[in-house]
Amino acid sequence: MTSVSPGSPRLIATVDALRTALAESTDLLRSTLGGTIDEETAAAAEADGVPREFLDFCRVLDGASCGPSLQLFGLEEAEEHQFYCGPVVDSPLGLSPAKLFCIGLSNDTPIFLDRSGGGVLGIPDEHREWVDAERFEPLAPGLEVFFLERLATSEYTRFASVDDELVEYDDWLKLLRRAGLAG
Repeated sequence: MTSVSPGSPRLIATVDALRTALAESTDLLRSTLGGTIDEETAAAAEADGVPREFLDFCRVLDGASCGPSLQLFGLEEAEEHQFYCGPVVDSPLGLSPAKLFCIGLSNDTPIFLDRSGGGVLGIPDEHREWVDAERFEPLAPGLEVFFLERLATSEYTRFASVDDELVEYDDWLKLLRRAGLAG
């Protein structure tokens, strides 16, 4: 289903399983999974400074809306949200567009890709306002691992802070279960 891409066989199989389950699930929101980007789009974005790891991921899955509180951006959305990487007065975080690339939001808190090491970074849960955090928290060693281990498994409910009373109504979790990715 997914065209030739730099994604791992596991990522491609996971996204294919999600796409198949979504196609068979008329009761779930259609906007849950993004499409893919082509080579020409990826090359132009890379020339504009978008990290290759993010583009490689978008060649397999160009964004995913994992419920009301968690979104992994597609290329177009990511380009619109890079203001999160800019310095904020009095923030102890080392925010810099040269160091970070915003790849999504979790509960209105940005999720970043570290441009130098490729790791996915977030803010520790104990901070009410993300700009007041004193440090970043490593979420995964890379974007593909972040998606496969945090968003495409039962771990999603913990990571996205899905309320126990609302878990049965969560369309992303329903999709994961139908795709055989969560119990």
